[in-house]
Amino acid sequence: MPQVSRANGKGKKKAAIPSREILIPPLNLAGTLNRPEGARAMVIFAHGSGSSRFSPRNNRVAEAFNHRGIATLLFDLLLPEEEADRRNVFDIKLLAQRLTQAVRWAMDEPDVGNLPVGLFGASTGAAAALVAASELGDRIGAVVSRGGRPDLAGDALAHVKVPTLLIVGGADFGVIELNQWALERLKGEKTIEIVPGATHLFEEAGALDCVIELAADWFESRLAGDRLSKADARR
Repeated sequence: MPQVSRANGKGKKKAAIPSREILIPPLNLAGTLNRPEGARAMVIFAHGSGSSRFSPRNNRVAEAFNHRGIATLLFDLLLPEEEADRRNVFDIKLLAQRLTQAVRWAMDEPDVGNLPVGLFGASTGAAAALVAASELGDRIGAVVSRGGRPDLAGDALAHVKVPTLLIVGGADFGVIELNQWALERLKGEKTIEIVPGATHLFEEAGALDCVIELAADWFESRLAGDRLSKADARR
């Protein structure tokens, strides 16, 4: 049965977002699909470093996307028994395969199957998102990496043609250089944004808000630009 998620804003009530729990075949990976009314795009999240669909940071990002008219799918890339083996967290091929399964599942769902799809990856999930994008071609419209390790996508970087935004913390030393290395190897539209003073998890005041604005603007313009302009024209 569909559930409804509610966000309590300060001094202002935000609209309820229809939500439902789903299972992605063939392994029945657990996920949560949120589809705001009138959604014009969908973003599928790829968590990293063994994080799950309950990641507080990614859930906060997803909530903000929902209130900007973007549907979101957060799901567990690993089964519970797989999470115990830390090697699986860095198995980019495995993570990309699971992400590809999620994309194909979503494209067959009546309520979101017609929406343009973007991928949002964090940490090792960013590499998985880029590998999946290189394999899925025009099924993916845009990719955003948050504090990611896109360098782990390796040779797949040269086959990524979709608009890609890499967001890195200004104090995430070492990871900045790895993102710059990956940026040089991407072939499509590409940009790197460095959030001043932010560390790897963007825990500093205002850092995650900056990530949300950068990522939401990227997805809106690359995935839902035409739909947004038509909707605005009708208002």
